[in-house]
Amino acid sequence: MKVHAATVSRTDTALLAGRPYVLRFMAGWPRPRIAATGTDFAGEVVAVGSGAARFAVGDRIMGFNDLGLGSHAEFMILGARQSTVRIPAQVSFDSAAASMEGAHYARNMITKVPLQAGESVLVYGATGAIGSAAVALLHDAGAVVTAVCQARHHAAVLALGADRVLDYETPAWLDELEDDSFRYVFDAVGKLTRAAFLRVLRTDGFYVSSELGPWSQNLIFAAAAPVMRGPKVRFPVPTDVRASLELVGRLLAEGRFSPLIDRTYDLADVREAFEYADSGLKVGNVLLRPGGRDSATR
Repeated sequence: MKVHAATVSRTDTALLAGRPYVLRFMAGWPRPRIAATGTDFAGEVVAVGSGAARFAVGDRIMGFNDLGLGSHAEFMILGARQSTVRIPAQVSFDSAAASMEGAHYARNMITKVPLQAGESVLVYGATGAIGSAAVALLHDAGAVVTAVCQARHHAAVLALGADRVLDYETPAWLDELEDDSFRYVFDAVGKLTRAAFLRVLRTDGFYVSSELGPWSQNLIFAAAAPVMRGPKVRFPVPTDVRASLELVGRLLAEGRFSPLIDRTYDLADVREAFEYADSGLKVGNVLLRPGGRDSATR
């Protein structure tokens, strides 16, 4: 497999640092099973093994594995069981690579709640890979989306399908919202907690975060949900990568999903790419490409 593009994501930085510690038991302990970094790719098949029937030489495919693929490379070898799909004909390698990691976690956040078209959703952290994908997937599902991000990114988030955007740098931005106005809050960065959103959540609402929260409270609250009063917590344990790939592949083919891309780095600058991805400044996705580096703006 010739790799044309991959991303450097929060998943990659977590695997590299071994944080949270539980990741080490899933990705390999005391050291990772796969030494090279990279959890996703978009590329071209250049050779197939005997008995491999799914793809042929020349096929354009994309794939994702949140425990590591070693895809930060010019070439890689894929096992027959790896979750992969064909890239739609009109979709670039860059767009394909940027469509997987964030959308996989966003889809798992959405599927953990009984979302119906027309329901109100607040997405906090709407410019990250997960948050931006969540806005797009929620819009596609017919939800009424209020997104929270920096003011300079409001136009980009509105283009993803948000109905309203708020600036989290505005003091007391939550005061702009009516009490009990949301059925769902999706915290795509994990910088706040359920308690911060209680007054804007309906009593029959749900709080879903992409992070464990202080002292892993989101796992505890999710387990205690049957006996908790008020808004419940759901923890989006990510499952079914293939379903995520099939979903984004369909939306890309239909022109209903366009992932945010912040910067593109050459493979030789992988260290710089990791530093930027871990800085908390990225918007959408950071791409890594063996073919060269673009000067992209945030």
